[in-house]
Amino acid sequence: MNSFFFGIYPYIALSVMVIGSIARYERDPFTWKTSSSQLLRRRQLIIGSVLFHVGVLVIFFGHLVGLLTPITVFDALGISHGAKQLLAVVAGGIAGIMALIGGAMLLHRRWIDPRIRKTSSLADMAILIMLLAQLVLGLGTIFVSLQHLDGHEMTKFMAWAQMIFTFRAGAAEQIADVALIFKLHIVLGLTIFLVFPFTRLVHIASGFFAPLRYLFLRSGYQLVRSRRRRPLEERRRSAEPRAAGARAATIPHGTAGGAVPSAAE
Repeated sequence: MNSFFFGIYPYIALSVMVIGSIARYERDPFTWKTSSSQLLRRRQLIIGSVLFHVGVLVIFFGHLVGLLTPITVFDALGISHGAKQLLAVVAGGIAGIMALIGGAMLLHRRWIDPRIRKTSSLADMAILIMLLAQLVLGLGTIFVSLQHLDGHEMTKFMAWAQMIFTFRAGAAEQIADVALIFKLHIVLGLTIFLVFPFTRLVHIASGFFAPLRYLFLRSGYQLVRSRRRRPLEERRRSAEPRAAGARAATIPHGTAGGAVPSAAE
């Protein structure tokens, strides 16, 4: 089971995430959205959304940099394993609490408000609960990490992640003896990647790739289609007589044949 979950399952989850996201964008591009419910209840959404998104972004990039940066880079910069571990615990803990509070507010809002609940799908509720469970597990790993402030435990996860992304064999053995809570955290995280293309999480990719697509891959300028039935030129021609009549109505009497009589005359 260890070899499957930490040696094979990562490739299944990441492959489904990438291929599924591309397929969804090509097949149903108009479903690539968050389906915002801001109009139904604004205040709780704004506070919860800011806390949740800021916390999740800090956690995501922290994991990305912390796991995939080669250990030799940290050694070259003079950052010890213990210092990196302490930074991960402090920054990750603060960001995790922010995201957990914000996510709980969003779930409460979506579950309690009957209007929002009616507009929410099963996938909307399920992915939010999964994210909250992942945050709880992540915060729970802090208590285990505090017992390994030398950073040795952290290097196991760095080796595992880098071996997965470089397609090297034996990645699962790197974390075979770590605490169970770490393993649950990894498996649930991979499962979130697995279901990514089938949920509203796809809007995350838009935040990264939409500006690049608009700047470099678009075929031309954005087309704006009017709802008016008549063509623009026809509407311009029909508007010209009315505009001329309006201008004529504003001209004072007497200016058609000559100058306007002055008060002296």
